[in-house]
Amino acid sequence: MPSIVKINALTVPAEQREVLERRFASRAGAVESSDGFEWFELLRPVEGTDQYLVYTRWRSEEDFQAWMEGPMKAAHQGGGGEGGEGGGAERPKPAASASTVWSFEVVQQAAPKKA
Repeated sequence: MPSIVKINALTVPAEQREVLERRFASRAGAVESSDGFEWFELLRPVEGTDQYLVYTRWRSEEDFQAWMEGPMKAAHQGGGGEGGEGGGAERPKPAASASTVWSFEVVQQAAPKKA
């Protein structure tokens, strides 16, 4: 069964880039222990777009959905509250102004050849 890839395209205004990157860095490890998780990358735009890409690869759609309904949902509702800003008061404003999720199946892949 092929892996699945989820790419979240986040539109991030220039003045919010540092905020977004800091938030992702502060929750490092939040997805790595999830069942079926295979890979994560946060991709910063270099030119031609203001969209960051959040790339995750999963063993199956079911594993992704389980993460979405569990740990991810809790974190975005404030349930994951490590050292939250304002001591659990008002949630911080999102750094992204828009978000679109793209879904793919891995049909081919390659790794570097060993010497």
